[in-house]
Amino acid sequence: MLPTIALIGRPNVGKSTLFNRLLRKKRAITHDMPGITRDRIYAEGHFDGVHYALIDTGGLVMESDNDSEEFQGDIFEQAREAIEESQALIFVVDGRTGITQLDEQVAAYIRQSNKPILLLVNKVDGAELEATATADFHALGFEMMAVSAEHGFNLLELREKVADMALATGIEHEDVDEEALGLKIAMLGRPNAGKSSMVNALTGEQRVIVSDVAGTTRDSVDVTFESGGKIYTFVDTAGVRRRTNITDTIERFSVVRALKSSTKADVTIMVVDAIAGITKQDKRLLEYLLREAVPFIIAVNKIDLVSKSERSLLREGFERALRMANHVPVVYTSCVSKSGLGGILALASKLKKECSIRISTGQLNRIMKEIIDKHQPPVVKRKRAKFKYMTQADEEPPTFIFFINDEKLIKASYHRFLENRLRKILNVKIAPLNIVFRSTFRAKEDIVHK
Repeated sequence: MLPTIALIGRPNVGKSTLFNRLLRKKRAITHDMPGITRDRIYAEGHFDGVHYALIDTGGLVMESDNDSEEFQGDIFEQAREAIEESQALIFVVDGRTGITQLDEQVAAYIRQSNKPILLLVNKVDGAELEATATADFHALGFEMMAVSAEHGFNLLELREKVADMALATGIEHEDVDEEALGLKIAMLGRPNAGKSSMVNALTGEQRVIVSDVAGTTRDSVDVTFESGGKIYTFVDTAGVRRRTNITDTIERFSVVRALKSSTKADVTIMVVDAIAGITKQDKRLLEYLLREAVPFIIAVNKIDLVSKSERSLLREGFERALRMANHVPVVYTSCVSKSGLGGILALASKLKKECSIRISTGQLNRIMKEIIDKHQPPVVKRKRAKFKYMTQADEEPPTFIFFINDEKLIKASYHRFLENRLRKILNVKIAPLNIVFRSTFRAKEDIVHK
């Protein structure tokens, strides 16, 4: 039994987005349209060794005159049961809209539970907006925090607070070694690149069917095994071909599942055929993985089919072709001789560890000042970008948000400079690193217009 915490609130305040952020994965569907979540959704969250059960609930509408809202009674009942079985509640409200009559009704209802309640003012996009956005909600009398589920403001502090709430329930926990929970590795690549053969070679068993016929693997297959006292799960996926070459409905569905598996895994191994080289479809997959900021390794497979005298030329060719992904580690492998396979699991674990780094806001702002003082951004149209502060979003891979006067003043070259400096200072060598620029005047205008 784990301590249970439920997210409660009216429709469209961002409960499901916060649910996903606390879990650090996309577990619940999110959309601007209210009423997407109807059933209560359970998942296990953890922070700093503390594990807890988290429940996402549908938006509460306490009274409705609209007979067409046929699900409101069911949604309310689902939320009521979530409140009843939880030891603590997180009451989510919208900081942009301010307090509403429905917020007051929900507050009165959940107050009757006599359970610890944290009032979470969502959609507050920076520290400078906090006082304005939270002013109306003090009247509710709950302990309060301001966050932005969308932009990551204060989410690390929220994760710490939720862990404290779980500990305060008095339900006994045991610290869990997160590495012992297993590393999930997705295999991605074109048909017949050797994904299934690599899974079999790494596990030492014939766990997946291998055939010379392209497309043998139709759906994603999970293969869990233990190595060196650690648990790994490979997700072997269908080969991804060009969309114009896909005529079979099942294959089309399999390709969608394969791409989705790569975004849900801890690490993806993109398998490339050494003989075929980087094809147009490989480049499309590379662009997809880079765009989605997926942590991945490139495995150039079937190296045993290349003569030793030609291997240096082959490596040079791949280095040129992969300049667009120069932070991505490349290994040269053979599933026949098992050359190059010995270090893949350790490399995947290292990549996952880099993705998990957390830097305090204070340290980040000292780093920002050091970088900006040494190399200021260039003048654009007689204006220079002024950096206010930076934070780290609570997600993987590492995502850093710079709040500046006007994001349009940042050139691509300065963006690359900041990324390179952060990589060097933070020792992030092989993980994706996202940098986001946000104009502070836009965040203020959101509040003013409301």
